[in-house]
Amino acid sequence: MNMKKITKAVFPVAGFGSRFLPATKASPKEMMPIVDKPLIQYAVEEAVAAGITDMIFITGRNKRSIEDHFDKAYEVEAELSAKGKLDLLRTVQEVVPKHVNCIYIRQHEALGLGHAVLCAQPIVQNEPFAVILADDLIDAEISVTQQMVAVYEHYQSSILGVQDVPRAQTNQYGIVSSKQLEANIEEVNDIIEKPKPADAPSTLAVVGRYILTPRIFHYLEQIRAGAGGEIQLTDGIAALMKEERLLAYRFSGTRYDCGSKLGYLKATVAFGLMHPDLRDDFSAYLKAL
Repeated sequence: MNMKKITKAVFPVAGFGSRFLPATKASPKEMMPIVDKPLIQYAVEEAVAAGITDMIFITGRNKRSIEDHFDKAYEVEAELSAKGKLDLLRTVQEVVPKHVNCIYIRQHEALGLGHAVLCAQPIVQNEPFAVILADDLIDAEISVTQQMVAVYEHYQSSILGVQDVPRAQTNQYGIVSSKQLEANIEEVNDIIEKPKPADAPSTLAVVGRYILTPRIFHYLEQIRAGAGGEIQLTDGIAALMKEERLLAYRFSGTRYDCGSKLGYLKATVAFGLMHPDLRDDFSAYLKAL
């Protein structure tokens, strides 16, 4: 079997971020900082750690600052260099490593996550690829995408990153029913989008990380728009599953749902307490509250 390495990651960043208005009125939610780095940079760093070299951003209106963030900033670099702020200069220059390509595709209408992934087909073509949602910030010793790439290399199947959620929250996620293959890896036999707690087949939720075979594009092209006129990635994956094996991987790491205000605040505190320059003072401040 011709084993293809995973070298491409898709970042759907065209959404509105309406839960964070007015902060996201003119600035993308993916550019919201956790301490001193925007969410999208954490996502890209996770992909880089997994050996991925092509970052494909599916963008929309008002997302130009994402492109600017990963571009060279001549004026900023010249200013930092002139003032001898070499540590900061290095920080700015290392936002994206030199061997990494950033590719931007405009999604002209917000037609859902499935449509955003389909927009990447001309670049991905016939290769397996990762999908990373920057809203889901995951603190892990080994990058979650790196963990999932290793599972893919063994099984050569599409993989969903999953974790257990409280049953009361199943209506916020795609929920899988599955049977265990080995520790942390399950074979999926069904996936249901946002079931009511009483109807959910399990509490195992899909959270913002996917490795998909290129066959997914065939099914995304076939799907009719569902709720809200959107093409759901879950529907494409459910169709793919009838043809190919689909795995669910219980990753190692702590996830912060930065699509919600509470999750975003939790992430800010957690990453503040890990930040080498801040942690002692910040910890002392929190204890004093």
